[in-house]
Amino acid sequence: MSKIRVVLIEDHDLSRIGLSAALQQVADIEVVGEAANAHKGLQILTVTKPDVAIVDIGLPDSDGIDLTQQFKALPEGENTKVLILTMHNNEDSVLAAFAAGADSYSLKDVSLENLVQAIRLTSEGNSWIDPTIARLVLKQAKDSQITGEDISHTVEIKSMDTDEQELIEAGTLTERELDVLELIVAGSSNSDIAEKLHITIGTVKTHVRNILSKLCASDRTQAAVRALRSGLVE
Repeated sequence: MSKIRVVLIEDHDLSRIGLSAALQQVADIEVVGEAANAHKGLQILTVTKPDVAIVDIGLPDSDGIDLTQQFKALPEGENTKVLILTMHNNEDSVLAAFAAGADSYSLKDVSLENLVQAIRLTSEGNSWIDPTIARLVLKQAKDSQITGEDISHTVEIKSMDTDEQELIEAGTLTERELDVLELIVAGSSNSDIAEKLHITIGTVKTHVRNILSKLCASDRTQAAVRALRSGLVE
């Protein structure tokens, strides 16, 4: 099985070194380059052409959004997916990142388990949005529908169709599954959910499988987005 080739662009040395060491322990991920600023980052990305570039927004010489835009405009950037990893969770930063060509967006306090999932999904061509900021994108989409504003230049969010809504309504979640779903939307890991609800991790995994099945979702992020769209979670 071929490994997912990753480049890390992060100016904080300890964060970059720690993340690199952690990812190197994941069997299907290979870190092929690192950079502490946008200038060197663009050079490394152009040479290595990784599957996924993890880019911090707050770089010292330029922000990660500009770097993403520059790299995506190059022929070398066509097949590389960009995952923005940052502490910024405000609406402007999220939408600007997607407008620049970012494929996925995650907060820095994400668990390693969720980050690895994000890298895998992003490398496959899917957009991974941290559940804690999915609300921002959905809110922007809903506001734009009300005002008639065109948001095609930022990120496309489609409303749920009738069949999708009926599937969710038909697969009614139990009270406990709703508790778990709310924590998924909040960005909690399985271990966090187990601790907060005083249940075992095995039980959490069972609830998560049931939730994904009932919401016809392929992963936790899609489940979170569908829960917010359908009003299952406010």
